[in-house]
Amino acid sequence: MGEVEPGPSGPLEPPEPPEAPASRRTAGIRVLKRNMKHSGSRSCLNRRSRFGSRERDWLREDVKRGYVYLYGAEATTATTTTTTSSSSSSSSSSSDLRLVLCTVETPASEICAGEGKESLYLQLHGDLVSRRLEPTERPLQIVYDYLSKLGFDDPGRIQEEAANPDLGCMIRFYGEKPCQMDHLDRILLSGIYNVRKGKTQLHKWAERLVVLCGTCLIVSSVKDCQTGKMHILPLVGGKVEEVKRRQYSLAFSSAGAQAQTYHVSFETLAEFQRWQRQASKVVSQRISTVDLSCYSLEEVPEHLFYSQDITYLNLRHNFMQQERPGGLDTLHKFSQLKGLNLSHNKLGLFPILLCGISTLTELNLSCNGFHDLPSQIGNLLNLQTLCLDGNFLTTLPEELGNLQQLSSLGISFNNFNEIPEVYEKLPLLEKVVMTGNQLEVLNLGVLNRMSHIKHVDLRMNHLKTLVIENLEGNKYITHMDLRDNQLTDLDLSSLCSLEQLHCERNQLRELTLSGFSLRTLYANSNRLTAVNVYPVPSLLTSLELSRNLLECVPDWACEAKKIEILDVSYNLLTEIPLRILSSLSLRKLMVGHNRVQHLPVLMEHIPLEVLDIQHNLLTRLPDTLFSKALNLRYLNASANSLESLPSACTGEESLSMLQLLYLTSNLLTDQCIPVLVGHPHLRILHLANNQLQTFPASKLNKLEQLEELNLSGNKLKTIPTTIANCKRLHTLVAHSNHISIFPEILQLPQIQFVDLSCNDLTEILIPEALPATLQDLDLTGNTNLVLEHKTLDIFSHITTLKIDQKPLPTTDSTVISTFWSHGLAEMAGQRNKLCVSALAVDNFAEGVGAVYGMFDGDRNEELPRLLQCTMADVLLEEVQQSVNDTVFMANTFLVSHRKLGMAGQKLGSSALLCYIRPDTADPTSSFSLTVANVGTCQAVLCRSGKPVPLSKVFSLEQDPEEAQRVKDQKAIITEDNKVNGVTCCTRMLGCTYLYPWILPKPHISSTPLTIQDELLVLGNKALWEHLSYTEAVSAVRHVQDPLAAAKKLCTLAQSYGCQDNVGAMVVYLNIGEDGCTCEMSGLTLPGPVGFASTTTVKDPPKPTTPSSSSGIASEFSSEISTSEVSSEVGSTASDEHNTVGLDSGLLPRPERRCSLHPTPTSGAIQRQPSCATFSSNQSDNGLDSDDDQPVEGVITNGSKVEVEVDIHCCRGRELVNSPTLRENSPTPCPEEHPRGLFFGIRRQNSVNSGILPPVSKDKMELQKSPSTSCLYGKKLSNGSIVPLEDSLNLIEVATEAPRKKTGYFAAPTQLEPEDQFVVPRDLEEEVKEQMKHHQESRPEPEPSDEDRTELPEEFDTAL
Repeated sequence: MGEVEPGPSGPLEPPEPPEAPASRRTAGIRVLKRNMKHSGSRSCLNRRSRFGSRERDWLREDVKRGYVYLYGAEATTATTTTTTSSSSSSSSSSSDLRLVLCTVETPASEICAGEGKESLYLQLHGDLVSRRLEPTERPLQIVYDYLSKLGFDDPGRIQEEAANPDLGCMIRFYGEKPCQMDHLDRILLSGIYNVRKGKTQLHKWAERLVVLCGTCLIVSSVKDCQTGKMHILPLVGGKVEEVKRRQYSLAFSSAGAQAQTYHVSFETLAEFQRWQRQASKVVSQRISTVDLSCYSLEEVPEHLFYSQDITYLNLRHNFMQQERPGGLDTLHKFSQLKGLNLSHNKLGLFPILLCGISTLTELNLSCNGFHDLPSQIGNLLNLQTLCLDGNFLTTLPEELGNLQQLSSLGISFNNFNEIPEVYEKLPLLEKVVMTGNQLEVLNLGVLNRMSHIKHVDLRMNHLKTLVIENLEGNKYITHMDLRDNQLTDLDLSSLCSLEQLHCERNQLRELTLSGFSLRTLYANSNRLTAVNVYPVPSLLTSLELSRNLLECVPDWACEAKKIEILDVSYNLLTEIPLRILSSLSLRKLMVGHNRVQHLPVLMEHIPLEVLDIQHNLLTRLPDTLFSKALNLRYLNASANSLESLPSACTGEESLSMLQLLYLTSNLLTDQCIPVLVGHPHLRILHLANNQLQTFPASKLNKLEQLEELNLSGNKLKTIPTTIANCKRLHTLVAHSNHISIFPEILQLPQIQFVDLSCNDLTEILIPEALPATLQDLDLTGNTNLVLEHKTLDIFSHITTLKIDQKPLPTTDSTVISTFWSHGLAEMAGQRNKLCVSALAVDNFAEGVGAVYGMFDGDRNEELPRLLQCTMADVLLEEVQQSVNDTVFMANTFLVSHRKLGMAGQKLGSSALLCYIRPDTADPTSSFSLTVANVGTCQAVLCRSGKPVPLSKVFSLEQDPEEAQRVKDQKAIITEDNKVNGVTCCTRMLGCTYLYPWILPKPHISSTPLTIQDELLVLGNKALWEHLSYTEAVSAVRHVQDPLAAAKKLCTLAQSYGCQDNVGAMVVYLNIGEDGCTCEMSGLTLPGPVGFASTTTVKDPPKPTTPSSSSGIASEFSSEISTSEVSSEVGSTASDEHNTVGLDSGLLPRPERRCSLHPTPTSGAIQRQPSCATFSSNQSDNGLDSDDDQPVEGVITNGSKVEVEVDIHCCRGRELVNSPTLRENSPTPCPEEHPRGLFFGIRRQNSVNSGILPPVSKDKMELQKSPSTSCLYGKKLSNGSIVPLEDSLNLIEVATEAPRKKTGYFAAPTQLEPEDQFVVPRDLEEEVKEQMKHHQESRPEPEPSDEDRTELPEEFDTAL
């Protein structure tokens, strides 16, 4: 329906649409109707077509004014009609959208009156659950409150966000109840058939609507099927028989003495068989469980009351009412009901009539906002399970003690401050489960009076002290959980029957226990200096004391005869007792991150299987370690000072069973290689960051079981050819060496991952066909590597190929000064997919800043890649709206959260964003760094060699304030410390269905950058779990190449035990006045002929390795369609090209200013050029789907080809110091490079690369030859190669897109001050002489008005 034009009424009373009756005319409300798609992310309307100027003026007058989107009903009712050959379905779906002008004071009743609706319904995060609004509720105020809780503070911004249609993916209003009727009624089969009632033939056949629903057969009139008379036939215990006198007919009969029968005639055999098969299941199987959860019910559907066999009814997450025809007061009609789930219904008051259902044995009333319980609950004498979690209860009624059969009572996440005394009256209860309450004192005397209690769960309370009323011991409690409290000392020696104790994450200094029955003890993450257990726990099997302050292993632990697992990592131990290491029961010993200098010599054989001694001060291992620990399968001795390894065997044959060996970051040399031969069962071998120079071929030949080999960070020049004998090898990591010859690994049948980055490879000799298992090949950082076209063609079948972006040829004297350079590394580990993505833009906002980000989706890869593509654009838009770093950073996260659309409803991602920009607030600093994050990704700044954390970890375990916030909002935190069992993060982007527990508001910190700031490290959760801040900074401080530094961090994390996705980005900072590249007065830099000023850069990166190559590590291969990416991400294209022809003069070159001294601008910051994605489905023969002609230069493997190009124009600039070129004739000479439009093409995921130099047309001509296409071609993640010249043809698509001058991603293009005009080598000397001559003979003339060319207004086009 078209838009309604505004009427003549005033702005405070916007007019009604002409078609609205006069009775509906309401002050302050105006409705606009427009058909729109339901997807909030793709339902944008042109703002100018929504309202006239009068409405817009009315909205601007007050931030409390706005409009809400009112969606039509999405209920779909399907009716299946059987015909001769098939069944046809008819469905009705309304997609009408109305825009209703209102204020924050406008109630829902007023909007309903204007719309002719009975009620409005509120739906959150796209779920089917929708709540009917009360007449007095105010829709616009609900939206404002929702946005305020998300993190928006400014009222004007809240008004703007409330009007954004993308918000519909998080919150929307319906004029009718949105639901799926088919699912609601549990319709199994339905259709219109001929029906006859009764067993005799007295009744006639008539056309009726027949529905098989649940356990009933419903027969009704076709015309009035929804409101007319219905005949319901219960089928439980009945019969379904074939009527032999009539073809394709069934007789449905109910059970009992007064059984009824209906004959149904079907048209086809297929229909007959389908109904017979389904009805037979219903008759034979008693369906006693009905699940109606998450259907926005306010009452129970009427047909369910005809099913007398229902014993369990699930009404979780609805909005059940009491006084309605099918409300809670009518549930007593289910005479056999035993289980009832009414959790998450927001009842507020306990429904007293439920206490009359005497048959109930299980009742769940969690998360309903109860503050008290009625005394009538004592009437449920048969109740065995009662769940009251997530309410506001402070006491329990005494009548609850009448429930003598109650065996399970859940009162977690309430407001109890003591253990209720009613527990003493419930003899069948064995557990006290009070997680997340407000207990501050643990009174053991109360527990002593409850002899039937064996398990006590008091996690996440406020326990600070322990009270013991008398010396009487407790012989009944066997399990106790005190995690996440505030205890400082804990004496549980009176619990002589205690078998298991959890007391992690307290503040314990001393722990005293009874050892009579103790089997497992978990006391990690405390401040323990002493652990006393008496007597010696003879039954102890597992002892975990990591992350404490222990200086020695307790003596009683050495005497435990059955101990199997001992974890004392992250302590202050200096030695390991021989009694522990030689224990005859110990299977797993974790002693990492201590100060152990040596291990005792073993004299007897031990059963040890796992030994972790990383991060100690060991210089050698015991000589008898491998000969005495014959069962040893895992050894991690990384980060020590080992110079040699002990022999694995004393005789001729080795009995070693070692399979996993990690020796990273030691001092091992080639002398240790022969020892490895003594471990023939080795599957994983890590020798990274040692001093290896060679790996003998004969030794590697004997490691036939090897599956993963990591030799990175050594001094190897080659990998032995005998690696071809390692037939099971699937992973080879050998980056950061001096390897010049590509190893013979492409013959291995199971090879999957090969990392040879940062080496000295020059060429690759490969077979005609690659192994089908090869998925990832990383060749970045090999600056001398030249890949022929044939090689690239063969590599095109690899899923992920990472190669350097070859720089375009320039003159020898060109030196590009940078203030920051980055390197990125991402490794999937043992996961099948990579769920970590990174963002890197070295030249952001006119090149005066940089943006770096890290996104971790945990188990999903879709959201990290969406954020990777959108967040830089969102930041640039927000920077133009506010200069306050806290404001624009917070809004960047909140807007990105909204733009995730439907993908962000169920999925979530941690996000980290670092923005470097000129510091205008601090005159002593040249740049400032603003860091914002949600989730577990972190950034650390290295300042004078010391780490400076800039982020905050938002997790339940590490942030008590956030944990308390989530508890106060009555979220259920499971035993593995996850919100509703989903995530441990309390703030992240996405997961909107977990609102308000999970929020997108970030932590923001700003710091001025100084010359003491050396580098910035970004990493995801897995990186920081295995590397401390200090170690991470120390590991990469002296690495010249940022790519090699990032690779090193990921390698360290994997060698230290990380098996998950790990991502690291290292940004080298070169901040200082000595790095200035400005064209100051008295000093003019040469023009862009190739003479750039030489600058001094502090700790310059490896010159032969472009930092932009690391940006290729994140390949964009999301399964989202192109249209979705275009709407969510947006593309920027200049659709108005330069009108200056090739014969025009060059544009005046602007003054070159560095990032330390940017040129003052009066306008807004220009937008960083983005990338446009062109996708086309290619057939197997390379033909385009439109014209069936092969695209020249595009090699395809039959998959979807995605070409990303920077379609911003980089015009030629006037050479300031070259008058000769300006005086040339309009037609350029053949020797000269023609001026005009130049395009720089970025790699896939080009947002991770910087801005490339312009491409001259001569270079484009070179690409036509196969020999040079590999130099300028673009390697895609799916294996396609697109030369630059052919990619330009795709840009013509952009000119056909509609032009828009405004919009979210709209911004003018910009000229790049680093663009250079390239002169052929054969003319270099001549041009130099001419420039030198003219510089000496005449001063620089002022450009005239004729020479100045006014740039036309340019706009971005979203493709």
